Amino acid sequence: MYIKKDVSLKTYNTFGVDAKANYFVEIAEEDDLEKLHEEGAFERFKDFFILGGGSNTLFVADVESLVVHMGIRYVKYDELGNDVYIKAGAGVIWNDLVNYCVDRGFGGVENLSLIPGSVGAAPVQNIGAYGVELQDVFYSCRAFDVSSGTFVTLNRNDCSFAYRDSVFKHQYRGRYIITEVNLLLSKESKPNITYGAISAELHRRNIQEPTIRDVSQVVSAIRVHKLPDPTMIGNSGSFFKNPIVSKGMYEKLLSNFVDIVSYPVGDTHVKIAAGWLIEKCGWKGIKKGPVGTWKNQALVLVNLGNATGIDVYGFSEEIIDMVDSKFGIRLEREVNIVPLLAKY
Repeated sequence: MYIKKDVSLKTYNTFGVDAKANYFVEIAEEDDLEKLHEEGAFERFKDFFILGGGSNTLFVADVESLVVHMGIRYVKYDELGNDVYIKAGAGVIWNDLVNYCVDRGFGGVENLSLIPGSVGAAPVQNIGAYGVELQDVFYSCRAFDVSSGTFVTLNRNDCSFAYRDSVFKHQYRGRYIITEVNLLLSKESKPNITYGAISAELHRRNIQEPTIRDVSQVVSAIRVHKLPDPTMIGNSGSFFKNPIVSKGMYEKLLSNFVDIVSYPVGDTHVKIAAGWLIEKCGWKGIKKGPVGTWKNQALVLVNLGNATGIDVYGFSEEIIDMVDSKFGIRLEREVNIVPLLAKY
């Protein structure tokens, strides 16, 4: 383990944006983090950046500080009755872990099939799709505390999960580096098919009693249809969060837009489909220079060629402004903007 200088990040982000890390280090095992701490690296690079699979990151400039790329890869499990405790290193590809679990009949993560990114990034974002979020199966995680140089275990309550959010984005940002994620799955899990697109596809396939493998395959098929392959077309999946509005605001929108796509959030709020908002503004399949929105899903921004991070960011600003003007809703980006744009 050693710190490299002037490393291209183009192959480390699914947008395929060409940016450079002034300093870059690959973490292959937990001891590497302890060595970095002993050498004073976290004191020297106080604004270091943790990079996983690069599927939720937009580099808008070179990174002047240290980029820490997590490469800890292993999967283990313990069984206790019908409960299965999964341990996975932060550098494991998330979908590889899903396939590992589905192959063994461990239920709970099948709805999260084909989500890009690494295991270590999953709790940070509280990834979710098709009626399931990581917090539903999360048990704990192991993390390195850069302030003390020690490892800690954080349980579900410690992480304060919310919609695409966790403490790792806020009060623990820059303090903890996740090295291992522990999930609690089940060998008798009942597949969650409440999401409309899943039940519709199962019906189309004439599957009446779906297994977790059936659900995984259906979810994967839906995602392949809607989302471009990042190895072919640079993208980060869903670029914006689905906004959550009050029931009162939703009813006002519904009176003007009867076809609005929405999902209830408790008794007082409603989640609006960001893709629907963007499409209603005429942005689906739009191309502007080297950037565009995907033809099958307006929520996905794509790099059509040699787009820079600023190109993508500027394009997203236009979408945000138009949605705000038409609906009075200010979309939030789901991707991490690196470095932050205070100086632009």
